[in-house]
Amino acid sequence: MVQPSHLSQHIESFVNLSSSPAHQAASLDAVVSLLKNNVLTIEKLVREMDMYLTTTDDVTRARGILLLGEVLSNLVSKPLDDATVHSLIAFFSDRLADWKALRGALVGCLALVRRKSSGGVVTANDAKAVAQSYIQNLQVQSLAQRDRKLCFELLEGLLQRFPDAIASLGEDFLYGICEAIDGEKDPQCLMLTFCIVEVVAQVFPDDLLASFASDLFEILGCYFPIHFTHSTGEDFDVKRDDLSSALMRIAKHAGAIWSSIKDAIYFSLEPSLSFGLESLDGLGFEDNAILREALTLLQTVIKQNTDLFLSQIIADEDINFIFRSISNFKSYNNIPMQSKQKLHAVGCILSVSVKASLASCNRVMESFFPSLVDALGLSVRNSSQDCFPNDDYVLAERLNHAALYLCIELIAACRDEISGSEPFMTQSALAHEKWCCLIQSFSASLTKAFTFTLATSTNEDAYDADVYFGVKGLLILGTFPGGSLIISKSTFENILLTLTSIITADFEKTLLWKLALKALVYIGLSIDRCHASEKELSYMGIVIEKIVLLASFNDLSMPLPLKLEAISEIGASGSNYLLKIVQGLEEAICANLSEVYVHGNSKSAEVVVQLLECYSNKVFARIHETGSFEEVLLRFALNIWGLLENCAAFSVQTHEKGLLDATMKAMKLAVASCSVETQSIIVERAYSVLSSSTSFPKEPMAAIPIQLKGLQLTQEIDVGSSRDEWIYSLFASVVIALHPQTHIPNVRLVLHLFMTSILKGNVPAAQALGSMVNKFGLNANGTDVSSTCTLEEVMDIIFNTSLCSFNDNGPSRIHGGMNNGSEMCLNSICRGVVNSRSLQIHAITGLAWIGKGLLMRGHEKVKDITMILIECLLSNDKKGSLPAEQESSEDISEQGVHPSVMKCASNAFQILMSDSENCLCRKFHATVRPLYKQRFYSTIMPILQSLIVKSESSFSRSMLYRACAYIMSDTPLVVLLNDAKKVIPILMEGLSVLCSDTLDKDILYSLLLVISGILTEKNGQEAVLECAHIIINHLIGLITYPHMMLVRETAIQCLVAMSRLPQARIYPMRVQVLQAISMALDDPKRAVRQEAVRCRQAWAPVASRSLHF
Repeated sequence: MVQPSHLSQHIESFVNLSSSPAHQAASLDAVVSLLKNNVLTIEKLVREMDMYLTTTDDVTRARGILLLGEVLSNLVSKPLDDATVHSLIAFFSDRLADWKALRGALVGCLALVRRKSSGGVVTANDAKAVAQSYIQNLQVQSLAQRDRKLCFELLEGLLQRFPDAIASLGEDFLYGICEAIDGEKDPQCLMLTFCIVEVVAQVFPDDLLASFASDLFEILGCYFPIHFTHSTGEDFDVKRDDLSSALMRIAKHAGAIWSSIKDAIYFSLEPSLSFGLESLDGLGFEDNAILREALTLLQTVIKQNTDLFLSQIIADEDINFIFRSISNFKSYNNIPMQSKQKLHAVGCILSVSVKASLASCNRVMESFFPSLVDALGLSVRNSSQDCFPNDDYVLAERLNHAALYLCIELIAACRDEISGSEPFMTQSALAHEKWCCLIQSFSASLTKAFTFTLATSTNEDAYDADVYFGVKGLLILGTFPGGSLIISKSTFENILLTLTSIITADFEKTLLWKLALKALVYIGLSIDRCHASEKELSYMGIVIEKIVLLASFNDLSMPLPLKLEAISEIGASGSNYLLKIVQGLEEAICANLSEVYVHGNSKSAEVVVQLLECYSNKVFARIHETGSFEEVLLRFALNIWGLLENCAAFSVQTHEKGLLDATMKAMKLAVASCSVETQSIIVERAYSVLSSSTSFPKEPMAAIPIQLKGLQLTQEIDVGSSRDEWIYSLFASVVIALHPQTHIPNVRLVLHLFMTSILKGNVPAAQALGSMVNKFGLNANGTDVSSTCTLEEVMDIIFNTSLCSFNDNGPSRIHGGMNNGSEMCLNSICRGVVNSRSLQIHAITGLAWIGKGLLMRGHEKVKDITMILIECLLSNDKKGSLPAEQESSEDISEQGVHPSVMKCASNAFQILMSDSENCLCRKFHATVRPLYKQRFYSTIMPILQSLIVKSESSFSRSMLYRACAYIMSDTPLVVLLNDAKKVIPILMEGLSVLCSDTLDKDILYSLLLVISGILTEKNGQEAVLECAHIIINHLIGLITYPHMMLVRETAIQCLVAMSRLPQARIYPMRVQVLQAISMALDDPKRAVRQEAVRCRQAWAPVASRSLHF
């Protein structure tokens, strides 16, 4: 037996880093010799090395573990008992987590895994434990080359010797392999990784491999072809040919990989195809992640090894079965569901194969395209069995659906492939491609076949597939790049003629019509994108000219909405086409407006309203996107004003008010998109027409005339019943849309004119005044600029101009209260000087829009306007609650104000705070001061809260709550959260006030949204704790609100949010909530019922276990 002192010397010599490599090797050989000669046992060695294997000194421990591992590497054939092997493998497996001693652990594991069966081996369970420790603890690519090589050798050994045990680890082990080999560049390590992947393909089942095939091929794909960057002088055991051979051995498993990909495609596809507009020029399965990944993988492997994988696809039995059975698939509806799924899968596979590369495109087209045109009856064969177009064939029966579908998939894939390759290919090179020759030869026959399919279709659902694929086929041929090389000019024009004739003649076939329209749009976009000048001329001459004729509306057989849809959609296909479309649309608008103005033609009025709506809502958006149509917009605006100027006998009827609104909207949009210079031309023209109106004053008026006699609320003056009122309203529209820098002629006269119109109930005039005070005297940066009239003068004209009345005795100056001798102005009318509700309402509305313009620019005068509105809300209360500056008007309101006037005053706060689409918005160049809503809220809300407390009139108090509701609903939530404890009581009272009137449903819903926002924020939840029971009671009352579904739905959503509050606060309300929710479960609206179920589930844990519901 060896002396312990001698053994310790050998161990110390190896562990000590100061020893020379020769001494370390000699010590290792000495220990191995002792073990081989049975002088020393492995158990004795481990006991002697205990301190070296477990010490906390990293260097000593690493050298000790390495010594034990190296010793075992030299004892591969020496018999060891099973218990010893188990203990050793367990030790080394645990040491894989010790990265400071990792090399010794790897050497030890590898030595034990490689042991021969005659001398005691690792069990399957121990091997599985090693593999689990490996994938949990090792980050292979972060290690040095020598350690990475050991890692890969250990992986290879585990896979080769214990395949069943390793396979049981499933996807975790596969993921570990992918992670370990990803990014490897060392040739020796690469050789091992390729061998590992080869063994993996043999060990793991196909269905599991399919889910990792994408990752494996993405990792290995970068090595195709093998490329060495090392200099020739370097000596490597692994050569380039060795690596290439290893890769080819992996490629031999292409059959299994192809089978896995094919199965993934088959089973992830829907059995039926989509015939919707969204899939007309796309694959239609963008939402199917599994299918998308499978097809991406297929395209990747084909690119990496084209010949190998295309051979698999072309020889595949399932694909060939579809082609052999293609004659049985004549009608889509008669194809069995399983066959539809396989047919769809074959289409996807062939499409992706074609798009992999030009080489794969040629091979797939040569292999499959001729049999498809044979099945469609479009080809003949010569003695050599070459395929040629059959020009004499007459189509007489319904085309084979399967052949039609697969043919379209192939030519669509060719189109997509050439779209990506065209910039890099010459015309001559393209012409010699086999696939190009095939499509070029059969393009005319295919166009004829697709057209025949559409011509023989009906409105029945059974023909939907034929309609869809017929249009899609024409679309694909019509969008082929390459000029007329592939698709001749005559064929292209035939496609356009077919689709255009469908638009103009087959509008009763809804699906066909919509698909044809979408196809024409796609073709136009393709031409515009590729700058195909020859095709653009054809498109312009065939499609655009025909669509422009629709705008003239000479043909009354086609419904007007369809004409407008066609006009707007085709206009989106390119800027050049849009210009022609807009010109035709404007001519139609002017022609119909002339009919309305001169003859009062009601039919023309209906038509022009729809034309203007199409222009404003659809066409104008596309004009705005292009940004280069200012001349068109100028012409449109000038033409409208020219019609008004030349129309002496104006015949527009009162009931055609909608026509004025549509014209105003189009005018605003057109003017707003113009530059300052162009706007100046329009406003000068508009003012010229305005000054020619019969009621236009020739000079500024000392007092604004109003008619008092018989002017009551029920006798509104109609603003659309005369030429002058049309001119005033359209001029107001122009003013609303102007840039701040655009000069307005004769501002003082225009102000007087708008003031007169406001008192007649002309809201556009009020909006124009608001826009003027908002923008007046500002340049683009918001600073003051010189003008012929200052903002202070404008404000003085608006608020201090006297008013005079007209009665049977002629004009007379109105005096305040009609008895105290003070002059009356706009403010006085709002306060009720004149006993005319309609006049007061008009004045308040006008004042609100003026106030909005001032508020948005941050002008102090808005405070005075606000106090006037508040005074109207308090007219039934005792004065004394208002600031001293308002007390002078106490005698005015002794008789009180009509409720309708008070309600108008409360609605004025909605005008002040809400965002408007009609005026005073960024679209119409309004001046918007940051945080203006927050400032208004912080200034006015304390005043309103104080007045609510002091108010003695219930009606006046309800109007104050309405005003608060309008302010809070448009104030940013973050501001309300900072003041939540004060806001919540007002919100609750607002709900009580507003729920009684059906006309208040919109503002009621807005308040609920505010409450919902507070409940979902942490600050808000803290604020509602004290009044949780009050909020719940109000929300319960709204669960049955009959006038608006959104109110009921939001109230229940708020109750769900309340259920998250501390249980001590909401527990007493549980019974009431659950009883109320039980009623909502029978709500007629499905959305409300769904929210009720959610609410019941949220409140169920709060309820007592003994409570049954």
